[in-house]
Amino acid sequence: MLSLGIIGMSTGNGHPYSWSAIHNGYDPITMETCGFPAFPRHLEKRRFPDDQIKGARVTHVWTQEPGLAQHIAAAARIETVVSRYEDMIGQVDGVLLARDDADRHVEFAMPFLDAGMPIYIDKPLALNCADARKLFSAQKYSGQLFTCSALRYANELQLSCCDRLKVGEIRRIHAITPKDWDKYAVHVIEPALMLVGDGTKCVRADLSQDDGATTLVASLSEGRQLLVSALGDVVSPMTLRIIGDKGWRDLIFRDTFSAFRSALQAFVETVMTRRPVIAENFVMDVIALLEAGRTP
Repeated sequence: MLSLGIIGMSTGNGHPYSWSAIHNGYDPITMETCGFPAFPRHLEKRRFPDDQIKGARVTHVWTQEPGLAQHIAAAARIETVVSRYEDMIGQVDGVLLARDDADRHVEFAMPFLDAGMPIYIDKPLALNCADARKLFSAQKYSGQLFTCSALRYANELQLSCCDRLKVGEIRRIHAITPKDWDKYAVHVIEPALMLVGDGTKCVRADLSQDDGATTLVASLSEGRQLLVSALGDVVSPMTLRIIGDKGWRDLIFRDTFSAFRSALQAFVETVMTRRPVIAENFVMDVIALLEAGRTP
């Protein structure tokens, strides 16, 4: 059984609660006061311990507020609260950097990368390619750093063989997400790029911003187009509209728990095998599009 440490929290991101609960199970009464009302509703629909991560537990937690770390520990049955996140070095087998403030990822991740410890860095890895390359270059071995949007594992954002026959050759994808570009665009960029296939490069990007929304029109190699819209305060599901030369298909994200669980299980496998499961080049392609959609 692997021992993992978890680092949190950033504003509006409750992953230290949810990710830890997916590993450990949870205390229903304490979880009700986590500040994220949707979490207990998602968790109560699952069967524990059957739906927990296999082969790992979250045993250590740190946040910038000791009282918050104590609450996460109680809610998700974590044994140890550390006073400094660097104290996890040598005490755990891997680290979950469960903060989505990407501008601080280098700061938090470097001590663990330098120590040769496996680390899962929450999405987005970075807001620009320079910081992403800095993190990857600090690895002591390929696959030490794991990062993704969990939506790459969402079954509902993948095309079945039957769907692919009906859609035909993919020509355009319109990817839509609510909320802000920096934290949420990655959730639809990553599964969209997976659908068009490895090696697809952006050859031109045009950016527009209007009334709190950001839209990037990316012309890809092989004549494909990816249109990504982050809608700000407008309420909308995360959606991919796939348009091919034979037809179209709408894919709508619904199952948060399953996507998170699959991503976390993939990280556990990389810790055990020391083999990367997501190509560095693919991550860099995602970050390049994310950077292209930011205000200069």
